[in-house]
Amino acid sequence: MKNNFIDNEEKKDMEIWNNVDITKIESNAKNIKQLKSAAKEYVKRHETKMNIRISKEELDKIKQRAEQEGLKYQTFIKSVLHKYMTGQLVENKTKMAS
Repeated sequence: MKNNFIDNEEKKDMEIWNNVDITKIESNAKNIKQLKSAAKEYVKRHETKMNIRISKEELDKIKQRAEQEGLKYQTFIKSVLHKYMTGQLVENKTKMAS
């Protein structure tokens, strides 16, 4: 799978998971609970909180757009920032409707 938008850490993770036979992992409540816990711990270690000031009008527009995309507004902002930083965000020359 070729993807120019993943970093080296993500590539390493993909290599590890490509070698795991998930059919051998039991799908029971205990394993599911452990996997969820591990995922939460991973996110805690690899994410940082950030505070920004933004106008109410801009935030309202962001919330509207996030709702259109079916996302929570913070998830939407995170997605936009990630896409920008990885070169996936393409500028649209037409002005967005307000």
